[in-house]
Amino acid sequence: MFRNLLSRLFTDDPEPRPLAAQDAEVAIAALLVRVARADDHYEASERQRIDRVLARRRGLTPEEAAERRAAAEMIEAEAPDTVRFTRLIKDRIALEDRTGVIAAMWEVAYADRSRDSDEEQMIRLVSGLLGVPDRDSALMRQRVLEAMGLDDR
Repeated sequence: MFRNLLSRLFTDDPEPRPLAAQDAEVAIAALLVRVARADDHYEASERQRIDRVLARRRGLTPEEAAERRAAAEMIEAEAPDTVRFTRLIKDRIALEDRTGVIAAMWEVAYADRSRDSDEEQMIRLVSGLLGVPDRDSALMRQRVLEAMGLDDR
């Protein structure tokens, strides 16, 4: 079902069309996977957090969320560099949804309850590429830290 997502993203259509809801979620999940893998340690806590985020965003069962994440892991592995991949997603996902994606990325980055500069740097890059201002990203980060009961250290 998601196998051709990259070809749909990389269409030569001068007017990119929005992605179908499931395709959009897998593309977003692929960005979440990319953030989790940014520090070269893709841990069970990060996979579980991605599953929870996906389930919460679209009301999926745990099994459906895990299936989407598994598809996203394959997409992420084949996706081009982060800049190109993120720009392709930006052109096909509404701005309101993009801000939620940044909050989800902060959740994934702190799923292992530690701070990692590679993951933070990846989120800042993706945030800018998605058109989400630094200030908004920082506010989302703070909310996520508070909700997870973590310090800003």
